[in-house]
Amino acid sequence: MAIRRATMKAQVVEKLSASAPAGEQFIACVHSETGPSPYLNAVFDEVPLLGLIVALSRKMYFFTLTSTSVIVNSANRWTNRPGDVVVVWPRDQFPVSNYNRGAMWSKFFVQFPGASKPTRLNVHRYWRAELDQLAEAFPASALPGNGGGSVAA
Repeated sequence: MAIRRATMKAQVVEKLSASAPAGEQFIACVHSETGPSPYLNAVFDEVPLLGLIVALSRKMYFFTLTSTSVIVNSANRWTNRPGDVVVVWPRDQFPVSNYNRGAMWSKFFVQFPGASKPTRLNVHRYWRAELDQLAEAFPASALPGNGGGSVAA
């Protein structure tokens, strides 16, 4: 099971390198999870089985920023190993909204193909440096100051 960021990123890059075009540069890789705010876990754990149900309903993803695109891989809940590619967007067509860089948990919303509404993604502070690099690919409308989100230190 990968625990260190460097190990997880290396596994993602290894998996994507096989299908990446020649010369593609991997800039940043961010681990995220879906679902409501992780701060609510303490509340969910007080209700029998609710905490487990919420935890099992969360999906894990790796967002990888390359020189030309943003690639989303599924992530294994138990081992953090990267799974199949879910979607690939050109950098200028990355459908992100409502970015909020929080003190412990940051969030942003992504409109996945076929989904009726944007999916909330939570990113832990552990991934802050990589998230800042990924945020450079966010459209201006998703960034704070442009009506799309807020930043907390």
